[in-house]
Amino acid sequence: MTALLAGSAYAGQYVEWRDDGSVLLKLGPDYDNAVIETSREELGALFGPDQKPFEGVNITVLTLDSGPKGGISGPIMALRPVWEELSGGKLDVALVPITDLYAKMMLDLRQGTGLYDAIVVAAFFYGDLIAGNYILPIDDYMASGDFPQWSYDSMPDSLRTLYTWKGVGYGTLNDADGQVLYYRRDLLNDPKWQAEFKQEVGYDMPVPPRTWQQLLDIARFFDGKNFDANDPDPDSGIVLHLKVGEQGLYHFQSLSAPFAITPGEKLDRYHRVYWFDPTDMTPLINSPGHVAALEFLQELAKTGPSAQISWSLGEAWDYFLRGKSVFVFSWGDVGSLCQDPSRSKIQGNCAASVLPGSDRYWDHEKQQWVETDDPRPVGNTTGGSWHGVISAFSENPEAAYSFLSLMAIKPVSIWNANNGWTGVDPGFTYQFLEPVGEAKLEDYVKAGWDPNDVQDYLKAYYENFNAETMLPYLRIEGTPEYWDIMDKNLSAAMSGEKTAKEALDDTAKVWEEITDRLGRERILKQYQEAIGFEG
Repeated sequence: MTALLAGSAYAGQYVEWRDDGSVLLKLGPDYDNAVIETSREELGALFGPDQKPFEGVNITVLTLDSGPKGGISGPIMALRPVWEELSGGKLDVALVPITDLYAKMMLDLRQGTGLYDAIVVAAFFYGDLIAGNYILPIDDYMASGDFPQWSYDSMPDSLRTLYTWKGVGYGTLNDADGQVLYYRRDLLNDPKWQAEFKQEVGYDMPVPPRTWQQLLDIARFFDGKNFDANDPDPDSGIVLHLKVGEQGLYHFQSLSAPFAITPGEKLDRYHRVYWFDPTDMTPLINSPGHVAALEFLQELAKTGPSAQISWSLGEAWDYFLRGKSVFVFSWGDVGSLCQDPSRSKIQGNCAASVLPGSDRYWDHEKQQWVETDDPRPVGNTTGGSWHGVISAFSENPEAAYSFLSLMAIKPVSIWNANNGWTGVDPGFTYQFLEPVGEAKLEDYVKAGWDPNDVQDYLKAYYENFNAETMLPYLRIEGTPEYWDIMDKNLSAAMSGEKTAKEALDDTAKVWEEITDRLGRERILKQYQEAIGFEG
């Protein structure tokens, strides 16, 4: 090896090797000339200034298409030239709409054609992937020391479960999806609004609301008032993203959990379950708790703009970011987008909290409603938690893993979470503030965050992912099919075509048919494994 000179003797276009052992990954002008600092040790033994371990190798990664500077696909495009310079290989990125990703993936895997070496999947794809032996375990790659270094140890159990199956690692660290509540700090803490709320509603406005019922009261109070000084039009209590075929069904999942889940010390037939009876796969989706939650969501939606029935994520987020609603509940992207002056007018007033509980819930064992004076939040990992897996049909699995693991290292993960456009959300120990995590407040402030916003934001996510009771994540064969039926029926309920009970009864009926077609006993066993039911 040529002797290192002072400074950076090996400075390529995208990678700079420095003589102090640090390595700079340079993303270029398309990504604001961001520079991510790592180390030779963190990059693993395969990568070095005079090493091209995958020279001549071509790999393809399949991912959802949000563009070169959009959620999930954007960071892959940003790191592609870095990996190509490190490895000597070539990376093709196959982009497909989110609505087509599952079908495109399964067609390739079922035919065994190996068009894609790696696939960025949603965690709810795992039932099909594991059942078909379609993806490779990665524990041996991680232990070798050859590849970029990261660890599952940085994940709370609620997230680690989504990247593994029965304790075996398959997914490389990337995204941490879960929904929290965002609200306007300035409005809810304004003495004028607080006094008017108490006079009109009859109790002190709780900040933040502890129950969904309190949140509805606050949303109704603000709906139709003009609190946005930027235009004369009336504003809204909440904004939702309800477009069918995209993310609309997730609102219902997160909101309904504290209505529909019976709390308990451990998960059994009646407690901490949400989707199916874990003894026979009878759907629970049309239980009184679920029905009441959907009726509640219908009422809550009335405090938002009428157009939201067809809005996707970005449209709803922008409405909140422009200061047009008091509440939105959504993913971690919102907190970081609040800090982007090109999209946000509410930096410094973008507060966050764990999603509220409910002042009543359905008891599945006693088959009755329980009223509670101590409502507890139910944590969630709602969403995709998008991350890379390696196809069992890849001819170059080591090269594929070397790219995915480069995306997983700590400094790349921190950069992703600091930039809302990436679609990659926080959930790992090094992203949470001391003392529960390793991050320092001043680092976030240097990255452009308002200190109050980021403290609320990270506290909300820490409490969410580490909640005593969690919404179980559905990871069985056919999950996209089950959810597609649910999504269409939820949309029919939200548009007024069906009542809440009709929509969920219709969902349960089709779910029974899907389960019988796939094989009830086989799917039951998979469901028990996925949620940790021990009988």
